Amino acid sequence: MASWVLHVDLDQFIAAVEILRRPELAGLPVVVGGKGDPTQRAVVATASYEARAHGVRSGLPLRTAAKRCPDAVFLPADNPHYEEVSEEVMATLRGFPDVVVEVMGWDEAFVGAQTDQPEALARGIRAAVLARTRLSCSVGIGDNMLRAKLATEFAKPGAGDGVFRLTASNWEEVMAHRPTSALWGIGTKTARKLADRGIHTVAELAAADPAALAADLGPALGPWYVQLGRGIGRATVEGTPWVPRSRSHETTFQENLTGWDDVRAEVATLARRVATDIGDEGRPAARVAVKVRFAPFSTYTRSATLDAPTQEPEVLVAAALDVLEKFTSRRPVRLLGVRAEFPRE
Repeated sequence: MASWVLHVDLDQFIAAVEILRRPELAGLPVVVGGKGDPTQRAVVATASYEARAHGVRSGLPLRTAAKRCPDAVFLPADNPHYEEVSEEVMATLRGFPDVVVEVMGWDEAFVGAQTDQPEALARGIRAAVLARTRLSCSVGIGDNMLRAKLATEFAKPGAGDGVFRLTASNWEEVMAHRPTSALWGIGTKTARKLADRGIHTVAELAAADPAALAADLGPALGPWYVQLGRGIGRATVEGTPWVPRSRSHETTFQENLTGWDDVRAEVATLARRVATDIGDEGRPAARVAVKVRFAPFSTYTRSATLDAPTQEPEVLVAAALDVLEKFTSRRPVRLLGVRAEFPRE
């Protein structure tokens, strides 16, 4: 039997969970985020497909979402409930015989399997998840994790019928003409850097000289981008339990903070909340990051590695305040966040 990687991605997960609790919202544009009040400062956590049709997407300010889709139903985020539902989904995946499940987050996981009928397994997974949780999912099939992940996009509602296979045999046909930003791991900024070097499509990236990109973009990243263009990725699904790589807290202020002493006080408060979280988990932090969103909506993040991993609240507070000083601007602040990152294992 052949080895396959399946990528299971829940469709519009958070919005779908909320619609299950409120069936009367089915077919309506639903936006989840913050306290569910579009007059307050917060961002979209997720949106239903009906809301996405109006240009509403994750990370968009709720006020902007309301302008783009005035008829949308706005709901507050309920993270504990989403975690609970996610666990049901992952338990369903683990219930399939002779598979390995690697959880990537609330709404997605990779499944490694030995089978001669990967499409049958994929459709079985979709049916089992739907029966147990009433949630739909799309499944990408690949000969490695990269291709399985990308395959899911072609299986999604509006693009496919729920299952799609992407392997070395059809990689060029499906991906060659697409922009480099279509690849998992290449965002807008990286795509722009590649375009500046005359690389616009996946085919052009695949044909690029790894040594040239290494000299230009870094010894690790340059060749890695070329591998992405060629569809090369990890083929083994690791069945270790998913463990968050960081813990964070952030606050959006309804009125901008204009005094830097107030900013420092809020960062210290957030750092202590993060310290409480990692202390409860018994996992020391190795790195601290601070996010600042200046008015009207410019977001920047700075970080620093600690001298030694720690759970000590005051050490984390001091580190967060030191990182904050890397921001030289003193413009009004609308959002602050502090993140503690755990050591790589």
